[in-house]
Amino acid sequence: MVLSKTQRITAISVAVAALILFFVFRPSPLPVDSGVVRRGPLQVTLEGEGVTRVNDRFVIAAPVSGELMRVELEEGDSVRKGSVVVSLLPAQLDSREYREASARSGGARAALDEAIARQRRADLTLAQAERRFGRYRNLYGEGAVSKEAYELAENEAQTLRKESQAARSGVEAARYNYGALQAPVDRQLSKKPVKVLSPVDGKVLRIHEQSERVVIAGSPLVDIGDPSAIEIVIDLLSSDAIRVKPGNRVIIMDWGGERELHGVVKTVGPAAFTKTSALGIEEKRVNIVAVLSRNEPLLGDNFRVQASIVLREATDVLQVPVSSLFRGKEGWHLFVLEDGRAVDKAVTVGMRGTLQAQVLAGVKVGQRVVVHPTNELKDGMSVTAQE
Repeated sequence: MVLSKTQRITAISVAVAALILFFVFRPSPLPVDSGVVRRGPLQVTLEGEGVTRVNDRFVIAAPVSGELMRVELEEGDSVRKGSVVVSLLPAQLDSREYREASARSGGARAALDEAIARQRRADLTLAQAERRFGRYRNLYGEGAVSKEAYELAENEAQTLRKESQAARSGVEAARYNYGALQAPVDRQLSKKPVKVLSPVDGKVLRIHEQSERVVIAGSPLVDIGDPSAIEIVIDLLSSDAIRVKPGNRVIIMDWGGERELHGVVKTVGPAAFTKTSALGIEEKRVNIVAVLSRNEPLLGDNFRVQASIVLREATDVLQVPVSSLFRGKEGWHLFVLEDGRAVDKAVTVGMRGTLQAQVLAGVKVGQRVVVHPTNELKDGMSVTAQE
């Protein structure tokens, strides 16, 4: 059949129009971001904020209530063991309290004298009974006295020995009581300051009270410690803390220095505590204590740091960006770029780090994968990859 010229022109026009409509309405390739499957080192870490603290910290407290004399030390000063850290003037008694204290002390002194007199009398009686017992023992051996008389002398001596011991204990108790009641009176008369000494060699970390003021017994005055013995306290969610073990490596970042610091986990807190997050949510958190492998002199007490605890690591594993993975019907999946199309692949995932994840099967080195896949992306869809 031979087409007329008009029919040929019409057929060509329809074909051109169909071709134009095809290109106009054809779906354009979906732009996607891509990453590369590669081999390399991988770490599984937990990130947390921490603070430094001195390992052996000594809080010097007021041993008595009284007036604190001005502390001459400054924070950062070195102190030696046994040197005077602070001095206090014990609280003074008013006239009525002084008379009452003197009366109590006088009564205790009289009781002490009475106890001493009882002890002397008991000692004299015991000495006489010991001599009698010695004579009866000799006479009993010669058959001059009866066994009953000998035993009575022995029992009397034993009884008086116990009474003498009780009398000596009474003297000691009376002496301690007198010393306790006389101490306020002696302090009132002497007005000597009580000197508080440093228990160790170290540096002054904090001065709680610098100026003169009245303090009560037990009030913290000065903190002393060795700033070179620094440890890091990192608080983590309790659900994360159970994955941490003593000996895990710790990397210290964002502490103010130019290089990273390294350490190991020393202890994992045995109990959690409640902490309110910035969003107002109460969380159960656990303190992880780490020690530095090498002392950093720029770090001091209560400095803020950012820590990364290494849970697992490997030097050479096949890995993909974590953002390329998504859950499918049967495990993990990702999209591999093949000939301009996104192909859905099932993969087996091993360790998962912060940015990279280990892939045990499903992809090969050098393949490009889609990162941050959207819900629009489907298997076999044409895409335009962007690095």
